[in-house]
Amino acid sequence: MAAYVIVDIDVTDPAIYEEYKKLAPAAVAAYGGKYLARGGPAQVLEGNWVPKRLVILEFPSVDQAKKWLDSPEYSNAKKLRHQAATTNMAVVPGV
Repeated sequence: MAAYVIVDIDVTDPAIYEEYKKLAPAAVAAYGGKYLARGGPAQVLEGNWVPKRLVILEFPSVDQAKKWLDSPEYSNAKKLRHQAATTNMAVVPGV
């Protein structure tokens, strides 16, 4: 069953984040993931949530998404993301 990783990213260092954006896609693809949304304007429909930069990824399963996040292929990109941004991330199984 597909799984979706939803990420709200507050970029604090745009230069480092640009480097992250160059590394991340290959690691996502290596674990069967694909980008469904990657930044762009978000419109809040209800509530007080003010997302900064939303990214939505699709993976074949929750387990595969977790493997990607902790993978050696993603480790360098992840370090850059941690340097360049504050992130909230969740994974949810599809229906």
